[in-house]
Amino acid sequence: MSIAPARWCVLIPCLNEEVAIQSIVESVLALGAPVIVVDDGSDDRTPDILASLPITVLRHAERRGKGEALRHGFREALRQGYTAVLTMDGDGQHAASDIPRIVAAAARYPERMVIGARLLDRAQQPKGRRRANAVADWGISWACAQPVADTQSGQRWYPRAALDLVDLAAENFVFEAAILIAACREKDIGVVSVPIASRYHGEFRHSYFNPVRDVSRITFYTIGRILHYGNVVESYRRSRRTALVFDDTAPVNA
Repeated sequence: MSIAPARWCVLIPCLNEEVAIQSIVESVLALGAPVIVVDDGSDDRTPDILASLPITVLRHAERRGKGEALRHGFREALRQGYTAVLTMDGDGQHAASDIPRIVAAAARYPERMVIGARLLDRAQQPKGRRRANAVADWGISWACAQPVADTQSGQRWYPRAALDLVDLAAENFVFEAAILIAACREKDIGVVSVPIASRYHGEFRHSYFNPVRDVSRITFYTIGRILHYGNVVESYRRSRRTALVFDDTAPVNA
């Protein structure tokens, strides 16, 4: 039985992104993709910029963290009838030009999560961030019982089954790890990686991700999940012996 093509949108959580948000949204709209932006309590010009764009804007009166911004956006996407969501950050790290490749990979691997893995131009990554990401990849892959490249990337394709996990009890940056782990372990969803460039240079604001605080939170959560699912040794072995799935094929209409 063939699987119907997903009806998808792009979801962008943002906080104080007046420098980058307009160009990012317009570059996505130029692809013909519908956009939902969740403004997590910005106090700069971001709300005014968003109000001028032909998109769905959800605004938090006060900051609730990235996890709640994503959760709010997922619920709105489901309310509007979308069956998949492609997320990207609002700070300029992710490019709309990578979207067609991610969507094409999702079509070739239906019902899987697709991650835009920052494996190209990795010399741009600050050393501390690179080390933190490597530790997170090791631990989260263990919790997922399958290898995952760049578990901290915010450019992801979430199929409908993953969106059903919207009510997971996890906040801030832990939410992305939580939904990835639960998708793998509770929904038996595979993960496909599409290599994208690492982008850490440019006139954008400093990342809100704190390598010490947020990696610590993610680590404690991940350890809890590893113990929760049991079969600790076998889960680790599966995460190490299973091959990563990469898709770097150009979209059909490229």
